[in-house]
Amino acid sequence: MEFLEVVSIPVSDQEKSKAFYQNIGFELIIESDMGNGSKWVQLGLPGQTTSITLVTWFSKSAPGSSQGLVVRTYDIEKDVADLKAKGVEIDNIDPTPWGKFATFYDPDGNSLVLREE
Repeated sequence: MEFLEVVSIPVSDQEKSKAFYQNIGFELIIESDMGNGSKWVQLGLPGQTTSITLVTWFSKSAPGSSQGLVVRTYDIEKDVADLKAKGVEIDNIDPTPWGKFATFYDPDGNSLVLREE
């Protein structure tokens, strides 16, 4: 094994979720018809090898069930301010001995956590 490539994020509306993720800085990598009414929507942060795909077809993964996807930041205060300026509701920064954290949610309630060491 080499590295984690794609993380599936269960969503109810791919277009709405795609707009949310693009608004917070993700770039569209690929969007392709998979047949049977399904669509592959893959996004990633600039310069990163790991990406996300917005899925609607996993029956055991309900929209909003992805919790705690951690995104590294080197300036959590700036990133929190940037997200708030884009209309994203984000928790207050939680300073802990092992880093600073701030949690926010996509339109379905999937959580993402900013982390700064």
